[in-house]
Amino acid sequence: MSGGSPPAEPPDDIAIETASANDRLDVLRVLDAAMLETDPGVVDAAIDAGDALVARFDRTNAVAGALIATRPEPDRVHVDAVAVRRARRGRGIGSALVAAAVRRAERDAAVSVVTAAFDADLRAFYADLGFAVRPDGDADRLWGRAAVGGGSEETSS
Repeated sequence: MSGGSPPAEPPDDIAIETASANDRLDVLRVLDAAMLETDPGVVDAAIDAGDALVARFDRTNAVAGALIATRPEPDRVHVDAVAVRRARRGRGIGSALVAAAVRRAERDAAVSVVTAAFDADLRAFYADLGFAVRPDGDADRLWGRAAVGGGSEETSS
């Protein structure tokens, strides 16, 4: 990842996987429980494109967290939403989801940057994952960018 940050690994009992159509309802429930406004059509499109990830308990196969990415431009992956079930927060699952999305983008030769817009209280979360963080124009929102592949942090937003 950009900035030399160590890769975030999931807890031992969690696997990060590409979401399938069978995960749709669980993904929507996790996002809804986190009070994230994500359009179900965007979730469906991300699942269909292979750009949705789930954090799954190895033992029970239950979805503990989800990440939805979009591709607003051919060279950019945008983290549209990431959420973890309340009872599982603070264990590194969200970090592992974002890190997995960045690692996937690094393997895609067409992608040069991963972006995310987020609340100001998540500054450290994204900075720790190697994102350069700046204001997003809204006093309560920030914009993060992680250069991948041959891209630079000056790539279009």
